[in-house]
Amino acid sequence: MTERLFIESKQGDGLAFCMRMERGQVFAMESERSIRVVFEDGNGRDCPVGMTAGALMDRPCSESGFPYIGALVNNDVCSLSYPLTVNSEVRFLTLADPHGWRLARRSLCFVLAKAVREVYPKARFSVDHSFGPGLYCSFGIDGSAAGGATDDILKRLDRHMRELAEKDVPVERRKIAYMDAMRAFERSGQHDKSNLLKHRNPPHAVLHWCAGFSDLAHGPLIPSTGVLPPFRLIAYPPGFVLHLPTRENPRDIEPFEDQPHLFQIFKEHKEWGKILGVNTAGRLNELIARGESGHFIRTAEALHEKKISRIADRICAAKDRIRVVLIAGPSCAGKTTFAKRLTTHLVVNGLAPSTLSTDNYFVGKEQNPLDEDGEPDFEHIEAVDLALFNEHLLKLIGGETIELPRYNFGTKQREYRGETLRAGPSQPIVIEGIHALNPLLTRRIPDTCTFGIYVNALTQLSLDSNNRLSTTDNRLMRRIVRDHLYRGHSPLETLRLWPSVRRGEKRWIFPFQGHADATFNSALDYEFAALKPLVDPLLMQIKPAMREYAEARRLSEFLLNFLPVSDRDVPSTSILREYIGGSTLNY
Repeated sequence: MTERLFIESKQGDGLAFCMRMERGQVFAMESERSIRVVFEDGNGRDCPVGMTAGALMDRPCSESGFPYIGALVNNDVCSLSYPLTVNSEVRFLTLADPHGWRLARRSLCFVLAKAVREVYPKARFSVDHSFGPGLYCSFGIDGSAAGGATDDILKRLDRHMRELAEKDVPVERRKIAYMDAMRAFERSGQHDKSNLLKHRNPPHAVLHWCAGFSDLAHGPLIPSTGVLPPFRLIAYPPGFVLHLPTRENPRDIEPFEDQPHLFQIFKEHKEWGKILGVNTAGRLNELIARGESGHFIRTAEALHEKKISRIADRICAAKDRIRVVLIAGPSCAGKTTFAKRLTTHLVVNGLAPSTLSTDNYFVGKEQNPLDEDGEPDFEHIEAVDLALFNEHLLKLIGGETIELPRYNFGTKQREYRGETLRAGPSQPIVIEGIHALNPLLTRRIPDTCTFGIYVNALTQLSLDSNNRLSTTDNRLMRRIVRDHLYRGHSPLETLRLWPSVRRGEKRWIFPFQGHADATFNSALDYEFAALKPLVDPLLMQIKPAMREYAEARRLSEFLLNFLPVSDRDVPSTSILREYIGGSTLNY
């Protein structure tokens, strides 16, 4: 005979236990449990354990009319099908939220990959890199790049994607056994995905599944194809662009703007990755596991050296005209180290350049312009003392001596330490800073005597064919490490400041990249593996109670795809040393 006795906790913890008496023994079983869910407006409700985030919604759209596509649960980005098992703070996400926008973009890539598989099952397809607000995709109808993506092909893919949107097909998150996933990917020839799993040992693999199509999960997706964001497929031989709305205006797709110089950088780097046989995280992991990372690191660094040498040769060929070399790029693109290494190559060519950093001309925290939130906007052009900078530059060109300022990033003030600088008539002046290509920075200097260089870190690696690596993440991880080591900033402070940095880049840096006479890609395809041991413990400092936890967790999950590599093979003059330390260059 079996008896059951329910005993409710008196501690106010929402627990109720069922005591089962069987054959004289007592077994305790948890049979009922409720959790407390608090919403963004401060209201809360008690819910049963296992209730999904989506089931908590009292309407499908926000007040602005955007459909809910995901949720922040205790500051972690989750799908609407995520089951809640603990007390939770929940905020629903739309396209207007940065986390929601990233989720929607990832979902579009998933649906696009499904459309390619179903319409052109033998095609070669991959999502390669960012292209403005959209993504550039490689495509070959017969497994090669021949023919590319014609207008007819794109029309068929577009029509199929929109049919999926009309049908509102559910997108499910599924778990399968690790070995089942490995066998499935190997059988289907998806070695890019099996290589990712090969160097991890989870008990199961997480997939996203939609009406017969599945892919490895690299983050939450939309609940169904009916809430896809606006998109366009634009031919861009040999592939095409998945053109998307901007985060600032997620309702509408803005006119397509070509970026041929950036595309050329990506194309060149992608070809180099093919030559080395390393264009996915899984292939990099294979090299590291075989103990061959040292050779790959040295090869990547040699490529940097060769490119810097070629740019120096161009400057020297026009040395009678060029007095000012301008080096610009976004935060943590590697401008400072590039400038120092370029200077060395200019010396080898018989020149004696002087260097000037715009960072030392920051006006200081008290005079710094403010952003729309009332916070200091350090990316603003007027964060630089333009009058003093132009005065000093004209004096240097005229052969006069100036007293160099030094900006103290600890005190946020400009200092003078008795350092002076003078440039001879045949000495080019190398200027490095995020605004170097902005005409306002050198408004008193004739364009005819300048040579502009745009530096950015644009990695060619992908996680797998359908999931690219974000070039922005590359720079963000560099900055997290650098700010911790050299600027006294915690990883939390760096992540809090990053959205403002990104807004400033779009306003003050990216619009002027087309003014450059030369470009340099500072990405090193091994650096995620080298940054991993340094970034991981810093991200662990950010806890679920902090709003920045979602970003920290995303980066931590991303780094799980890489085996770590020691920095012992990283040259002491590498651009990476600017962030991780150990450089023999004087900063």
